[in-house]
Amino acid sequence: MKKKILTLKDLEIYQLANLIGNEIWPIVSNWKYFEKDTIGKQLCRSVDSISANIAEGFGRFYFKENKLFCYYSKGSLMESMNWIEKSFNRNLISEEKFIEINDQLENLLLKLNTYIKSIGKVS
Repeated sequence: MKKKILTLKDLEIYQLANLIGNEIWPIVSNWKYFEKDTIGKQLCRSVDSISANIAEGFGRFYFKENKLFCYYSKGSLMESMNWIEKSFNRNLISEEKFIEINDQLENLLLKLNTYIKSIGKVS
């Protein structure tokens, strides 16, 4: 029996990162200019960088490079948590939305850490 080749879109962490990015976009799009231009751009860039770095690492030939880009992704995730907290503290998102997105980011962080530990291990 042939073994299925794993694709980027099969990675749960990639799917989750994209979902979070797609959830952030319409929220920030509705903010006033100043909020969009300051926190909004930073938040969108950092949250989109999570999936972008997962994708770039996945496309690399060597396991060490994949891990390195996953570490970059983890940094972007932590940055996104910072911007979400600032958005809440500055009354740009509701407490309910803050908790929801923060929980999604924390869940993704756990899964990303597990993925990083698995990179390069033979199954």
